[in-house]
Amino acid sequence: MSVQPEDSGLQRGLSRRQMALLGLGSALGTGLFLGAGAAISVAGPGVLISYAAGALIALTVAFALGEMVSAHPVQGSFGAIAARYLGPFAGFAVRYIYWIALIVGIGSEVVAAALYLRFWWPDMPLAVTVLFLAAAVTLVNLTGVKSFGAAESGLSLIKAAAVVAFIGIGCILIVFGLPDKPATGVTNWISHGGLVPEGPLALWLVMAIVVFSFAGIELVAISAPEAKDPGASLRSALRSLVLRLTLFYLGAIAIMLAVIPWPQLASGHGTQTSPFVMMFSAAGIPAAATVTNFVILITALSATNANLYAAARMLHSLGCDRLAPSALGVTTARGVPRRAVLVSSLGFLATAGLTAVFGPRVFSVLMSLGAFGVIATWIIILLTLLAFRRNAERPPSAMHLRGGRITPIMGIAALLSVYGTGFFVPDMRLACMVGVPALLVLLLAYRLFLRRSAAGEPDGTLVPDTSVDAAPRADIV
Repeated sequence: MSVQPEDSGLQRGLSRRQMALLGLGSALGTGLFLGAGAAISVAGPGVLISYAAGALIALTVAFALGEMVSAHPVQGSFGAIAARYLGPFAGFAVRYIYWIALIVGIGSEVVAAALYLRFWWPDMPLAVTVLFLAAAVTLVNLTGVKSFGAAESGLSLIKAAAVVAFIGIGCILIVFGLPDKPATGVTNWISHGGLVPEGPLALWLVMAIVVFSFAGIELVAISAPEAKDPGASLRSALRSLVLRLTLFYLGAIAIMLAVIPWPQLASGHGTQTSPFVMMFSAAGIPAAATVTNFVILITALSATNANLYAAARMLHSLGCDRLAPSALGVTTARGVPRRAVLVSSLGFLATAGLTAVFGPRVFSVLMSLGAFGVIATWIIILLTLLAFRRNAERPPSAMHLRGGRITPIMGIAALLSVYGTGFFVPDMRLACMVGVPALLVLLLAYRLFLRRSAAGEPDGTLVPDTSVDAAPRADIV
């Protein structure tokens, strides 16, 4: 059902480096800088085990994506591939679910960015700040893909360098201390009730928050149709992305838990301040806390920018396939899906309204709704991989997820259990209650309004892009 990249109006302007940093920009956001506090409040220091398990699930999904998208680097990415191998409704549903999750993600990130500004201007109206930041990010997305890629790469490098610096300074505090602050060591990992103070079940109860933290790895696959060299770029980006995210998340949280007792981090979790800022303030480095808050502001804006890019491309593919108004499939002469960007940015207006009514509390609600969308999307990706492998006529892939059918099946089971445990986590309960009804609404909409139109579309055959090279296959390790 999806057209080829060459026919979509999109332009190949992303380099390998920009493609990798785009995925990093989406995934390295408030899930680490704000969400970590919520996760620590549930599981204590044992959250490190939870993040390790989340990284393993994300790695499975990333290589599943790589295996399919390297064979079909088409617009609509995993949504178009799901339509080919699971059926039209699957392709329709996963793209809309993911688009909604991205819009919610944009909302949570821009609310976080507005809250970070309150570090300096506590009386600034939250809704007005959200609208201002939304307008700025929308303007960046209306530029050509080359300019967008350059801007996002710069933002991603700033926050990646900041996390590295954070880890380095944290190591100094742990090992050497400061003139007026003794070295903390790592005793805080076990000094307040042990490594798993809330019990083993808490390690899994927190997984919905953890999975949401790793959301964004899909962006590498979505950007493939606009990459100069999609096959090689996809391989190199996915190989490094999850590894870097794992090191960043596990390293930063381990440092944080060593320097500050976890009950203190848990009592301050939420949206009023970041655990990163809390750590530097507790260590007596107020200037570093100010700089860190600025970097976290850049982090939230970068994730907002990257998520809007992905949301617009998803909506553009739906417009091209006539599963949304066809006007959304139009691009400018510079290859920008302007209408899809503007419609996607309307989510900012909804966010501003929510913040005006509910204030900072809206962040937890938005994060929980986004978590359901991510879990549902990852499950459909793994189901598509199983169907993809059963098709004897599938094109060759440049990547491969090892373990045969067992690995994706185990990933699906793990994600289903994560969804189930969300009922026991207050911040995630709302997502669990609205998730299944949302799928039923999509099914009803498809059958009432789009089924006949989809039946008149082409058969959904996806022709592999000839620009994908035949380099040796990369396996998961």
